[in-house]
Amino acid sequence: KDSSGNTTDYLDLESNWCDMTDTGKFSATFTSVLYSIIFLLSLLGNSLVLWIVIRYESLLSLTNLFIMNLCLTDLAFSFTLPFWIVYNYYGWIFGGFLCTAVNAIFSISYYGGVIFLTIMTILRLLAVIHPLSTLRTQMKRCGLLVNIVSWIISIAVVIPEMMNTQIILHSDGFKQCEYKDHSVWKLVELCQQLAFFLVSFIIITICYTVMLKVLLRSRSQRRHRTVRLIFAIVVVFFLTWAPFNILGFVYNLAEQHYITATCQHKKNIFFAYDISRKIAYCHCCLNPVLYVFVGVKFRRHLKLLCKHYILCCNRMPPASPRKVSFHVSLDEDASVY
Repeated sequence: KDSSGNTTDYLDLESNWCDMTDTGKFSATFTSVLYSIIFLLSLLGNSLVLWIVIRYESLLSLTNLFIMNLCLTDLAFSFTLPFWIVYNYYGWIFGGFLCTAVNAIFSISYYGGVIFLTIMTILRLLAVIHPLSTLRTQMKRCGLLVNIVSWIISIAVVIPEMMNTQIILHSDGFKQCEYKDHSVWKLVELCQQLAFFLVSFIIITICYTVMLKVLLRSRSQRRHRTVRLIFAIVVVFFLTWAPFNILGFVYNLAEQHYITATCQHKKNIFFAYDISRKIAYCHCCLNPVLYVFVGVKFRRHLKLLCKHYILCCNRMPPASPRKVSFHVSLDEDASVY
């Protein structure tokens, strides 16, 4: 029964409904603490990355441009976390508009992050194997267009979610921000997320495999540091997002009875999925560490900031963005790496 424009009364119609109250209470407590930490770390780390890139680096660099966009997706992702903290305790109390908006921002930032991460990987591959290639030069010329198209794709794939998300009112008064037809659209969303993840991971794996072959033939210490960074990027990306996508798909198949599972099995699957979701969300605060913080140039920029703003050392002011950014090798693409 539709009681208002965007709120639907929901009754427990399934006779084999599984009570997960205890699991949910533990999850809510753990979630509030962890999401708060992730939010603060992401806000600090990604804001610092943005500030350093804008202040010290060349904004004409395509790599720096994508680093900025990746930071923006992580910040957008992390800004939805306070809503989920409240949601876990009190249900959705923010109204229909924010129900749609927060879910949309959450999904757009996820897809945008995957797309920008994949494009950055392709750029690194071109920088390593063909630093002067025509394709790479053309990509640098149309960098703004590539960014705009990436954002358009991220928004376009979320439109069905925006059109079908609403507040669902349970019989006990608990308000849930979900799909109108949960059984159908939730599976569509999970299949879409899984497809984006798999395609992206395959591309990233292929690119870094090729790069490793090239870099391992080099005896340069700087290039061996790059190998370690590349290995960390691939491993962390896989470990944070693979369990979330796989377990989320399995859990919803069990919830919709596409696969047979007892109540205890559903609780175990939900618990594993809930943990994997929290691990995946940590990725938004790990990106600054993985992509920028381990970079030699970033550490140099960070030291300059500390001396200028914390130690008030006026003898060594921050270097000019143009002076620092242009003294790089061909395969660095004048980036903060």
